[in-house]
Amino acid sequence: MKRVDDFRLRFGDKEYVPIMIGGMGVDISTSELALEAARLGGIGHISDAMVEDVSDRKFETTFVKDKTKLYKHNILNMDKSLVQFDLERLAEAQRLHIGRTMEAKKGPGLIFVNCMEKLTMNGPKETLRTRLNAALDAGIDGITLSAGLHFGSFGLMAEHPRFREAKLGIIVSSVRALQIFLRKNQKLDRLPDYIIVEGPLAGGHLGFGMEDWKDYDLHTIMAEILEYLKKEELVIPVIAAGGVFTGSDAVSFLEAGAAGVQVATRFTVTRECGLPAKVKQEYFRAHEQDIIVNGVSPTGYPMRMLKSTPAIGAGIRPGCESYGYLLDATGNCAYINSYNREVLANGGTDKGISIMDKTCLCTHMRNFNCWTCGHYTYRLKDTSHLLPNGEYQLLSAEHVFKDYQFSVDNAIALPELEAA
Repeated sequence: MKRVDDFRLRFGDKEYVPIMIGGMGVDISTSELALEAARLGGIGHISDAMVEDVSDRKFETTFVKDKTKLYKHNILNMDKSLVQFDLERLAEAQRLHIGRTMEAKKGPGLIFVNCMEKLTMNGPKETLRTRLNAALDAGIDGITLSAGLHFGSFGLMAEHPRFREAKLGIIVSSVRALQIFLRKNQKLDRLPDYIIVEGPLAGGHLGFGMEDWKDYDLHTIMAEILEYLKKEELVIPVIAAGGVFTGSDAVSFLEAGAAGVQVATRFTVTRECGLPAKVKQEYFRAHEQDIIVNGVSPTGYPMRMLKSTPAIGAGIRPGCESYGYLLDATGNCAYINSYNREVLANGGTDKGISIMDKTCLCTHMRNFNCWTCGHYTYRLKDTSHLLPNGEYQLLSAEHVFKDYQFSVDNAIALPELEAA
């Protein structure tokens, strides 16, 4: 029986362990987690979601504090259109977060950054251009474009000297999305270096409709995309993502033609993951019925999360003056609209209101109160030990990575039991 280690992901003349750790924001996929993947010969992601806040927490910068002070006068205003990001400071935060990570990199693997294109930031084109080019400035090995494929993203960095050097990849959930992207970027003469095909069992935002995500499966989508690439004589590595829980799951995709797999759920309960320890225990304790897909995200995409997530039904004031990552080009956000509606219905006050249809994703993600997760999160309890104190033993990223790499027969290796 084959193992993941019997395969290799190839970029040009270089080979890597075909395991990619997905980019979970906000700083859930930490630099430490990505660095471990690279050290072990695979590929790790960091995320640039809310990068100014990430920089403040890691490097004691004051990007959020200064932005809040600048727009403090607007906090009670329902209109957020004047709240803008300083592009120079945004670039500085991006270069700092990515640059420090790349300076610490050791081992034969790669580090990519997950760039969520639905972070429109009240200036969709300008802020995206800044983030992409600053990532290239900082020496990132590759950029994965995710969360609402922006067909013009490649063009936004086409003038950068590293545009053809760095690895550039896209996430799609259908062959149609891939076809459109390739057609829109034909004039650049620059194909993606890899394609991540994300199925309906993935964590966080899904690239499917709220009513139809159950009608799809990753193997079928993968087969369609591989057939299309073969027909068009395009040689682009395809990475399978979403619901790849064991090494044997991974092998099934590798044998079917995938060049690698992207995994994330099992790394949420590692010590290197950025989730608070108490939230990791929530993931361990989850049962299948605790995992839901809902439409509370202001992005318009369905999102999978634990049904006990504190963000559901919260009625906090929008934190756009501090964050504002989901403001569209006119300064609007679906959560702001829902919040304003409830305030007006409550006599002009937000005291005691509950907003069930949308949530303030920026604030809740920043506070680790939006517990997004993969479909198989309920199986995490089978990957570790239940300790006498009622908590589960946290894992190391190396243990999980190597379990994927070397396991067979759908087995999951438990870690060595730690002393109490």
